[in-house]
Amino acid sequence: MSDTHGEEAGQPVRSNPTGRQLRLGSELRKLRERAGLTSVEAGQLLGIKPNQISNMEAGRAGVSPERVRAMARHYECADTTLVEAVAGMTGERRRGWWEEYRDLLPPALLDLAELEHHATHLCSSVTVHIPGLLQTIDHARSLFRQVVPELAPPDVEHRASFRVKRQTVIYRDDPTPYLALIHEAALRMQFGGPSVAGAQLRHLLEMSEREHITIRVIPFAAGGFPGSGQSIFYSRGPVPQLDTVHLDQSHGPVFLDAEAQLDKYRAVLGRVESRALTPEKSRDLIHTVAQDL
Repeated sequence: MSDTHGEEAGQPVRSNPTGRQLRLGSELRKLRERAGLTSVEAGQLLGIKPNQISNMEAGRAGVSPERVRAMARHYECADTTLVEAVAGMTGERRRGWWEEYRDLLPPALLDLAELEHHATHLCSSVTVHIPGLLQTIDHARSLFRQVVPELAPPDVEHRASFRVKRQTVIYRDDPTPYLALIHEAALRMQFGGPSVAGAQLRHLLEMSEREHITIRVIPFAAGGFPGSGQSIFYSRGPVPQLDTVHLDQSHGPVFLDAEAQLDKYRAVLGRVESRALTPEKSRDLIHTVAQDL
Protein backbone atom coordinates (compact mmCIF):
# COMPACT_ATOMS: atom_id res chain seq x y z
CA MET A 1 0.00 0.00 0.00
CA SER A 2 1.45 3.34 -0.96
CA ASP A 3 1.20 5.98 1.74
CA THR A 4 0.93 9.52 0.48
CA HIS A 5 0.33 12.46 2.73
CA GLY A 6 -2.76 13.58 0.83
CA GLU A 7 -3.64 17.18 1.57
CA GLU A 8 -0.50 17.55 3.70
CA ALA A 9 1.57 17.31 0.52
CA GLY A 10 -0.97 18.97 -1.75
CA GLN A 11 -1.83 15.67 -3.37
CA PRO A 12 -5.34 14.60 -4.45
CA VAL A 13 -7.72 13.22 -1.88
CA ARG A 14 -8.17 9.43 -2.04
CA SER A 15 -11.42 8.19 -3.52
CA ASN A 16 -11.14 4.58 -2.30
CA PRO A 17 -9.21 4.33 0.98
CA THR A 18 -8.19 0.86 2.14
CA GLY A 19 -9.44 -0.71 5.34
CA ARG A 20 -6.21 0.20 7.14
CA GLN A 21 -6.46 3.81 6.00
CA LEU A 22 -10.06 3.95 7.18
CA ARG A 23 -9.07 2.51 10.55
CA LEU A 24 -6.31 5.09 10.96
CA GLY A 25 -8.82 7.84 10.29
CA SER A 26 -11.26 6.30 12.73
CA GLU A 27 -8.63 6.29 15.48
CA LEU A 28 -7.83 9.95 14.80
CA ARG A 29 -11.51 10.77 15.14
CA LYS A 30 -11.71 8.87 18.43
CA LEU A 31 -8.74 10.86 19.79
CA ARG A 32 -10.43 14.13 18.84
CA GLU A 33 -13.81 13.15 20.26
CA ARG A 34 -12.26 12.02 23.55
CA ALA A 35 -10.82 15.53 23.80
CA GLY A 36 -14.31 16.97 23.35
CA LEU A 37 -13.32 18.92 20.25
CA THR A 38 -15.23 19.59 17.05
CA SER A 39 -13.40 19.37 13.72
CA VAL A 40 -13.49 23.18 13.56
CA GLU A 41 -11.86 23.49 16.98
CA ALA A 42 -9.29 20.85 16.11
CA GLY A 43 -8.47 22.65 12.88
CA GLN A 44 -7.93 25.90 14.75
CA LEU A 45 -5.52 24.21 17.17
CA LEU A 46 -3.57 22.57 14.34
CA GLY A 47 -3.70 25.52 11.96
CA ILE A 48 -5.51 23.62 9.20
CA LYS A 49 -8.98 23.72 7.68
CA PRO A 50 -11.82 21.64 9.15
CA ASN A 51 -12.29 19.79 5.86
CA GLN A 52 -8.68 18.60 6.14
CA ILE A 53 -9.50 17.14 9.55
CA SER A 54 -12.58 15.48 8.06
CA ASN A 55 -10.62 14.00 5.15
CA MET A 56 -7.93 12.62 7.47
CA GLU A 57 -10.56 11.05 9.73
CA ALA A 58 -12.34 9.53 6.73
CA GLY A 59 -9.12 7.97 5.43
CA ARG A 60 -9.28 10.12 2.31
CA ALA A 61 -6.14 12.10 3.12
CA GLY A 62 -2.79 10.70 4.18
CA VAL A 63 -1.29 11.57 7.56
CA SER A 64 2.34 11.61 8.60
CA PRO A 65 3.56 10.22 11.95
CA GLU A 66 4.50 13.76 12.95
CA ARG A 67 0.96 14.96 12.25
CA VAL A 68 -0.48 12.15 14.41
CA ARG A 69 1.81 13.11 17.29
CA ALA A 70 0.90 16.79 16.88
CA MET A 71 -2.79 15.92 16.97
CA ALA A 72 -2.29 13.84 20.12
CA ARG A 73 -0.48 16.73 21.82
CA HIS A 74 -3.25 19.19 20.98
CA TYR A 75 -5.88 16.64 21.99
CA GLU A 76 -4.02 16.17 25.30
CA CYS A 77 -3.81 12.40 24.89
CA ALA A 78 -1.43 11.06 27.54
CA ASP A 79 -1.48 7.46 26.26
CA THR A 80 1.87 7.53 24.46
CA THR A 81 1.74 3.81 23.67
CA LEU A 82 -1.53 4.26 21.79
CA VAL A 83 -0.27 7.38 20.03
CA GLU A 84 2.86 5.62 18.79
CA ALA A 85 0.80 2.64 17.64
CA VAL A 86 -1.50 4.93 15.66
CA ALA A 87 1.50 6.82 14.27
CA GLY A 88 2.92 3.46 13.19
CA MET A 89 -0.09 2.93 10.93
CA THR A 90 0.99 5.82 8.69
CA GLY A 91 4.41 4.68 7.52
CA GLU A 92 3.71 1.72 5.22
CA ARG A 93 4.91 2.76 1.76
CA ARG A 94 5.48 -0.69 0.26
CA ARG A 95 2.74 -2.27 -1.81
CA GLY A 96 1.61 -5.50 -0.18
CA TRP A 97 1.31 -8.71 -2.18
CA TRP A 98 -2.48 -8.40 -1.96
CA GLU A 99 -2.40 -5.42 -4.33
CA GLU A 100 -1.85 -7.89 -7.18
CA TYR A 101 -5.51 -8.87 -6.67
CA ARG A 102 -6.89 -5.31 -6.58
CA ASP A 103 -8.89 -5.70 -9.80
CA LEU A 104 -9.69 -9.38 -9.30
CA LEU A 105 -11.29 -9.63 -5.83
CA PRO A 106 -13.59 -7.55 -3.61
CA PRO A 107 -11.65 -4.84 -1.71
CA ALA A 108 -12.75 -6.24 1.66
CA LEU A 109 -10.74 -9.41 1.02
CA LEU A 110 -7.63 -7.33 0.39
CA ASP A 111 -8.34 -5.44 3.62
CA LEU A 112 -8.43 -8.78 5.44
CA ALA A 113 -5.01 -9.78 4.08
CA GLU A 114 -3.57 -6.42 5.11
CA LEU A 115 -5.12 -6.76 8.57
CA GLU A 116 -3.52 -10.19 9.01
CA HIS A 117 -0.17 -8.88 7.76
CA HIS A 118 0.01 -6.27 10.53
CA ALA A 119 -1.52 -8.33 13.36
CA THR A 120 0.53 -9.27 16.42
CA HIS A 121 -1.66 -12.32 17.21
CA LEU A 122 -4.53 -14.06 15.40
CA CYS A 123 -7.41 -16.16 16.70
CA SER A 124 -10.32 -17.77 14.86
CA SER A 125 -13.39 -19.72 15.92
CA VAL A 126 -15.19 -21.76 13.24
CA THR A 127 -17.98 -24.33 13.32
CA VAL A 128 -18.39 -25.86 9.87
CA HIS A 129 -15.33 -24.65 7.96
CA ILE A 130 -11.61 -25.13 8.37
CA PRO A 131 -10.03 -21.70 9.00
CA GLY A 132 -8.74 -20.08 5.82
CA LEU A 133 -5.20 -19.80 7.20
CA LEU A 134 -5.09 -23.58 7.57
CA GLN A 135 -6.79 -24.69 4.36
CA THR A 136 -5.08 -26.67 1.63
CA ILE A 137 -5.53 -25.26 -1.85
CA ASP A 138 -7.69 -28.24 -2.88
CA HIS A 139 -9.95 -27.67 0.11
CA ALA A 140 -10.20 -23.97 -0.78
CA ARG A 141 -11.06 -24.79 -4.39
CA SER A 142 -13.82 -27.14 -3.27
CA LEU A 143 -15.34 -24.36 -1.14
CA PHE A 144 -15.25 -21.74 -3.87
CA ARG A 145 -16.88 -24.15 -6.33
CA GLN A 146 -19.92 -24.11 -4.02
CA VAL A 147 -20.36 -20.32 -4.18
CA VAL A 148 -23.72 -18.99 -5.38
CA PRO A 149 -23.86 -17.52 -7.97
CA GLU A 150 -21.31 -19.91 -9.43
CA LEU A 151 -17.80 -18.58 -9.98
CA ALA A 152 -16.05 -19.02 -13.30
CA PRO A 153 -13.03 -21.38 -13.14
CA PRO A 154 -10.49 -18.48 -13.32
CA ASP A 155 -12.26 -16.74 -10.42
CA VAL A 156 -12.13 -19.95 -8.37
CA GLU A 157 -8.38 -20.07 -8.96
CA HIS A 158 -7.94 -16.39 -8.05
CA ARG A 159 -9.76 -16.85 -4.76
CA ALA A 160 -8.03 -20.12 -3.92
CA SER A 161 -4.56 -18.73 -4.64
CA PHE A 162 -5.36 -15.58 -2.65
CA ARG A 163 -6.46 -17.68 0.34
CA VAL A 164 -3.22 -19.67 0.24
CA LYS A 165 -1.10 -16.51 -0.08
CA ARG A 166 -2.78 -15.14 3.04
CA GLN A 167 -1.04 -17.96 4.88
CA THR A 168 2.26 -16.10 4.48
CA VAL A 169 1.71 -14.70 7.97
CA ILE A 170 2.15 -18.16 9.54
CA TYR A 171 5.02 -19.25 7.27
CA ARG A 172 7.28 -16.19 7.24
CA ASP A 173 10.48 -15.87 9.25
CA ASP A 174 8.64 -14.01 12.04
CA PRO A 175 5.33 -15.93 11.97
CA THR A 176 2.31 -14.48 13.70
CA PRO A 177 1.09 -16.55 16.68
CA TYR A 178 -2.22 -18.15 15.78
CA LEU A 179 -4.91 -19.89 17.83
CA ALA A 180 -7.50 -21.84 15.82
CA LEU A 181 -10.65 -23.02 17.62
CA ILE A 182 -12.30 -25.57 15.32
CA HIS A 183 -15.53 -27.44 15.97
CA GLU A 184 -15.60 -31.17 15.38
CA ALA A 185 -18.31 -30.56 12.74
CA ALA A 186 -15.77 -28.76 10.56
CA LEU A 187 -13.45 -31.75 10.76
CA ARG A 188 -16.17 -34.06 9.51
CA MET A 189 -17.36 -31.91 6.58
CA GLN A 190 -15.92 -33.74 3.57
CA PHE A 191 -15.46 -30.82 1.20
CA GLY A 192 -13.96 -32.14 -2.03
CA GLY A 193 -14.57 -35.75 -1.06
CA PRO A 194 -12.69 -38.19 1.21
CA SER A 195 -9.33 -37.71 -0.52
CA VAL A 196 -9.31 -33.91 -0.22
CA ALA A 197 -10.77 -34.08 3.29
CA GLY A 198 -8.11 -36.58 4.38
CA ALA A 199 -5.31 -34.42 3.04
CA GLN A 200 -6.82 -31.42 4.83
CA LEU A 201 -6.91 -33.24 8.17
CA ARG A 202 -3.32 -34.41 7.76
CA HIS A 203 -2.36 -30.80 7.03
CA LEU A 204 -4.01 -29.71 10.27
CA LEU A 205 -1.99 -32.28 12.18
CA GLU A 206 1.24 -31.05 10.58
CA MET A 207 0.42 -27.42 11.31
CA SER A 208 -0.48 -28.20 14.92
CA GLU A 209 3.14 -29.25 15.48
CA ARG A 210 4.41 -25.73 14.72
CA GLU A 211 5.39 -23.81 17.82
CA HIS A 212 3.44 -20.65 16.93
CA ILE A 213 0.21 -22.45 15.96
CA THR A 214 -2.29 -23.82 18.49
CA ILE A 215 -5.22 -25.88 17.26
CA ARG A 216 -7.95 -26.73 19.74
CA VAL A 217 -11.07 -28.69 18.81
CA ILE A 218 -14.54 -28.17 20.31
CA PRO A 219 -16.04 -31.68 20.40
CA PHE A 220 -19.72 -32.43 19.83
CA ALA A 221 -19.83 -33.49 23.49
CA ALA A 222 -19.14 -29.90 24.55
CA GLY A 223 -22.71 -28.97 23.64
CA GLY A 224 -23.74 -25.41 22.86
CA PHE A 225 -21.45 -22.43 23.19
CA PRO A 226 -21.61 -18.70 22.38
CA GLY A 227 -20.78 -17.66 18.85
CA SER A 228 -21.47 -21.13 17.46
CA GLY A 229 -23.42 -19.68 14.53
CA GLN A 230 -20.60 -17.39 13.38
CA SER A 231 -17.12 -17.62 11.99
CA ILE A 232 -15.15 -15.23 14.19
CA PHE A 233 -11.67 -13.98 13.37
CA TYR A 234 -9.89 -11.83 15.95
CA SER A 235 -6.83 -9.82 15.00
CA ARG A 236 -4.78 -8.32 17.79
CA GLY A 237 -3.05 -5.01 17.15
CA PRO A 238 0.02 -3.50 18.82
CA VAL A 239 -2.30 -2.17 21.55
CA PRO A 240 -5.77 -3.49 22.56
CA GLN A 241 -7.50 -0.39 21.15
CA LEU A 242 -6.31 -1.38 17.68
CA ASP A 243 -7.70 -4.92 17.79
CA THR A 244 -10.21 -5.89 15.08
CA VAL A 245 -12.95 -8.50 14.80
CA HIS A 246 -13.72 -9.94 11.38
CA LEU A 247 -17.02 -11.73 10.85
CA ASP A 248 -17.41 -13.82 7.70
CA GLN A 249 -20.87 -13.08 6.31
CA SER A 250 -22.52 -14.42 3.14
CA HIS A 251 -22.41 -10.92 1.62
CA GLY A 252 -18.75 -10.41 2.49
CA PRO A 253 -16.44 -9.67 5.44
CA VAL A 254 -17.55 -7.34 8.23
CA PHE A 255 -14.95 -5.57 10.38
CA LEU A 256 -15.70 -4.39 13.93
CA ASP A 257 -13.49 -2.25 16.15
CA ALA A 258 -15.74 -0.38 18.61
CA GLU A 259 -14.66 -0.89 22.21
CA ALA A 260 -17.92 -2.61 23.22
CA GLN A 261 -17.68 -4.97 20.23
CA LEU A 262 -14.08 -5.89 21.01
CA ASP A 263 -14.99 -6.57 24.65
CA LYS A 264 -17.90 -8.77 23.54
CA TYR A 265 -15.87 -10.93 21.19
CA ARG A 266 -12.96 -11.26 23.60
CA ALA A 267 -15.46 -12.69 26.07
CA VAL A 268 -17.06 -14.94 23.43
CA LEU A 269 -13.72 -16.37 22.33
CA GLY A 270 -12.69 -16.89 25.93
CA ARG A 271 -15.81 -18.97 26.55
CA VAL A 272 -15.33 -20.91 23.31
CA GLU A 273 -11.75 -21.72 24.28
CA SER A 274 -12.94 -22.96 27.67
CA ARG A 275 -15.07 -25.60 25.88
CA ALA A 276 -12.23 -26.79 23.65
CA LEU A 277 -10.01 -29.82 24.13
CA THR A 278 -6.34 -29.42 24.93
CA PRO A 279 -3.99 -29.26 21.91
CA GLU A 280 -2.90 -32.86 22.58
CA LYS A 281 -6.45 -34.24 22.81
CA SER A 282 -7.39 -32.14 19.78
CA ARG A 283 -4.68 -33.84 17.71
CA ASP A 284 -5.99 -37.20 18.87
CA LEU A 285 -9.51 -36.33 17.72
CA ILE A 286 -8.29 -35.00 14.33
CA HIS A 287 -6.37 -38.24 13.85
CA THR A 288 -9.46 -40.30 14.73
CA VAL A 289 -11.64 -38.39 12.26
CA ALA A 290 -9.01 -38.87 9.54
CA GLN A 291 -9.00 -42.62 10.18
CA ASP A 292 -12.80 -42.72 9.87
CA LEU A 293 -12.70 -41.42 6.27
